[in-house]
Amino acid sequence: MSRRSNLLWIDCTGGLLVGVAVLLTQGWLARLYALPSNLLLVMGCCNLAYACFSLWLAVAPRQRTVSRIGALALANLFWAVGCFIMVAVYLRVASVFGLVHLIGEGVYVGALGILEWRARELLAARPAPQLSSDAVKSNGGF
Repeated sequence: MSRRSNLLWIDCTGGLLVGVAVLLTQGWLARLYALPSNLLLVMGCCNLAYACFSLWLAVAPRQRTVSRIGALALANLFWAVGCFIMVAVYLRVASVFGLVHLIGEGVYVGALGILEWRARELLAARPAPQLSSDAVKSNGGF
């Protein structure tokens, strides 16, 4: 396994573990977190869906394009924003445990999203094509 794919493995493992844990303990967590059970069901399913995509990129290096890594990073960033929106929505309802979970997940996936975005060229097996000045000239440009 290359060092550059470690970030993808961390990402998919986190999503898989959290998704499975939330789905298996959804009823108990709903009571502990004072959050709707359906919200936790959606969160667990989203984590598993995301884990599948990041796992696919981790195990299939040829599928790692800059655009797919970028989409993965943006999904993390959007999920982080979603976590913080849920904090705002459930601030007066959720328990401290629920708020800590939402904030922690938001910080974790937000940090991964930033790291993946910054390293998307390195994480991609096939870098984005670059236009050279020779290619532009041969096509009638300049």
